Amino acid sequence: MSSSTMTQTRRQEWMGVLARARPAQLAALLPDLPAHDYLRAPETGCVMVRGRIGGAGAPFNLGEMTVTRCALKIDGGAVGHGYVQGRDKMHAMRAALVDALMQGNDAGRIEAEVLAPLRAEQSGQRLARAERAAATKVEFFTMVRGED
Repeated sequence: MSSSTMTQTRRQEWMGVLARARPAQLAALLPDLPAHDYLRAPETGCVMVRGRIGGAGAPFNLGEMTVTRCALKIDGGAVGHGYVQGRDKMHAMRAALVDALMQGNDAGRIEAEVLAPLRAEQSGQRLARAERAAATKVEFFTMVRGED
């Protein structure tokens, strides 16, 4: 895997973590906002969600989803983008700030102070959801009848 592909994969991962983060938790982890200039102020719109039957069939339009996006530049020149579900403009702005900070010298600190706690919470949520689903699992079996 090339360096740029690895960097792109890492960026996709942290942007996904930021998009799934609870806005209140992200605000608590990043209370002090660094100076920044908006390239695109937070704005809300809709995107079309597409699906595939069976995961591999022909694509179809499932419906629209509300999304808020933001693009900004911090001191030092790093550009950050944030896309979040819903209408929370501060969530999109904080996601864009973290994206920009992760591209600079503060990446290690931001990884430890912001992204690691968000990943831990999201992992716990996935585990709790899996445990709730496992509790409803039904085991089916066939009893062998003596007839051949």
